[in-house]
Amino acid sequence: MFGFGQDIGIDLGTATVIAYVKGRGIVLREPSVVAVDNNTNEVLAVGQEARRMLGRTPGNIVATRPLKDGVISNYTVTEKMLKYFINKICGKSIFAPRIMICIPSQVTEVERKAVIDAASQAGARKVYLIEEPIAAAIGAGLDISKPCGNLIVDIGGGTTDIAVISLGGSVVSSSIKVAGDKFDEAVVKYIKKKHNVIIGERTAEELKVNIGCVYPKIQDVEMDIRGRDLTTGLPKTLTIYSSEMMEALIEPAMMIVEAVHNVLEKTPPELAADISDRGIYMTGGGSLLDGLDKLLQEKTGINVMIANDTVSCVALGTGKALDNLDVLDGKRR
Repeated sequence: MFGFGQDIGIDLGTATVIAYVKGRGIVLREPSVVAVDNNTNEVLAVGQEARRMLGRTPGNIVATRPLKDGVISNYTVTEKMLKYFINKICGKSIFAPRIMICIPSQVTEVERKAVIDAASQAGARKVYLIEEPIAAAIGAGLDISKPCGNLIVDIGGGTTDIAVISLGGSVVSSSIKVAGDKFDEAVVKYIKKKHNVIIGERTAEELKVNIGCVYPKIQDVEMDIRGRDLTTGLPKTLTIYSSEMMEALIEPAMMIVEAVHNVLEKTPPELAADISDRGIYMTGGGSLLDGLDKLLQEKTGINVMIANDTVSCVALGTGKALDNLDVLDGKRR
């Protein structure tokens, strides 16, 4: 089944790691969370299992997300996580795989090197990097090799990457640290301020996914949640409405709209004309936030499309880019 090592494309996200194997499609989709025992430094759980432990661990066990805002914040844990996932994908294959990893468009040399080192240490034979918006565009099925402008807005967990892509490269790009995690934080803050109740990250995420919106809904929907009342210190059940969620989420949503606007301002006129014809493509899990496409469309006056398999777009694009690895290797020689 495995020829000379496997080619793996990895979307190393702040919230989720998605892996694509050439010829097999998407083989892994797990939360990027690792639980480590501080006393022994041993990894206890990775992915889904570790995510269940977030905010629920005893003193010696720490469940952390080793990536923050799209970049590695804890090198050793990231390396252990990658090693775990690579072993899970490759099984007992004797050949080390070639791996292509996605990174946000505006990362520093040091951050790039950290990703390459972590993957090499985790067992990759060769590591290639691809910028997120480019991978997202390929995954969304756009032909980026032609000389015409495509605007991609990729909203992940840690970063939102915006890029105008033409002839296979990004012409203007921007990366802001406002994405899924910031939406969750905004919900936690809002509920603390308005209801004097503290909720955890996971509850905030459930609220965002189920009733979150940034554009007025025709019908107000509600959801019951539990948190800790700050005045009594006891657990309390609350009913939250989507209209409140809109109040909570509109600020980070507007920051994303603002960033798209800034990229459009810097776009050369010919490409800007292409974008107004072809529209804006949204990818990434964050683009599923209810009404975000309508808000962006209203503020820019340009059609906004959400890509088909939006959460997997980046991983699929990375996978498709693997087909050109031999060309890349040839160039290097």
